[in-house]
Amino acid sequence: MAEEQCLWQSQTPEYLPDFIIGGAMKSGTTSFHAILNAHPDVAMVPDELGFFDMDDLLQHPDFNFYQAEQDIWTRQSMVTHSDLLWDWYHSKFKALGKSTKLLGEDSTSYLASRHAAERIAIQNKPIKLIFILRHPTKRTISNYLHKLKSGRAIYSLEDTLRYDPFSIVDRSLYPEQLKRFYEHIPSDRIKVVLFEDFIEDKAQCIQEVCDFLALDFKKLDSSIFNTHSNKTKIPKHIGLQLFRNRLLQNTCHYRYSKFLPIQPAFQRRLPWYFRLINRIHLMVNPHKSCYNFKASAETTRFLNDFFKTEFGGLDSLIHKEAWSKWFKD
Repeated sequence: MAEEQCLWQSQTPEYLPDFIIGGAMKSGTTSFHAILNAHPDVAMVPDELGFFDMDDLLQHPDFNFYQAEQDIWTRQSMVTHSDLLWDWYHSKFKALGKSTKLLGEDSTSYLASRHAAERIAIQNKPIKLIFILRHPTKRTISNYLHKLKSGRAIYSLEDTLRYDPFSIVDRSLYPEQLKRFYEHIPSDRIKVVLFEDFIEDKAQCIQEVCDFLALDFKKLDSSIFNTHSNKTKIPKHIGLQLFRNRLLQNTCHYRYSKFLPIQPAFQRRLPWYFRLINRIHLMVNPHKSCYNFKASAETTRFLNDFFKTEFGGLDSLIHKEAWSKWFKD
């Protein structure tokens, strides 16, 4: 094992998760988190950690900080700060206590990560993985809306697909991403769930996941199945939101500056004038789920055609009818 890869192997496996919900982003992972966390034998870290790929610039651009005045980069580097990173990660599970049967976390970047599968595989603990896959076109559009609301999208959906498609399409490319996990982790430790199956029959879907985790399904209160967490709230005026995002686009790095183990030296709170602009904007252009957004029929067709060519072999890989369900028309 390469020296750097060894640094990614924990020396205290008791403070590692028993299972991870690894994505895909905007596919119901937060709802799954809430439902499983309601089980009396489960405790889940409340935050999405992104630990096993936190040094990946492509998956976590907001985890890296550049101070132009000093020409300094701050990066979540295991090579230079391994003790600090592991202490931070282990502390999340220590805080959960040891009274529960299973410890869990969810990080929606892991599925798309180039590194997470191998790093999870080398741990001295048989960590199980749960992946929730959603119709790739719908997931991509939902990803765009998430970036729009959170201030990261500065173009329309169509222009994002023209100028920066990676930012919203990459995490929908399930076949090549899942292959990495099947290459490194035994298939009996991987559970793939279709978001559409979850919506159709939540109880059946959750029971299958409980069986996978060796949990007693009957201990769950059925009322929790109606949980719908982290629903994207759409801004009333898309154009005004895009203007706000372009105006404040250099403030996104503040989002994680206080959360991460390696923190930048700059001020970790938005300057007052940014906070004022944002407050005024939210008064004029509130974010509410009732505002409807629908991609054009041509854009939807364009994405469907793209994904049809990318998803060959997915059904045989996951032993489920996904391609035929998503692209049957």
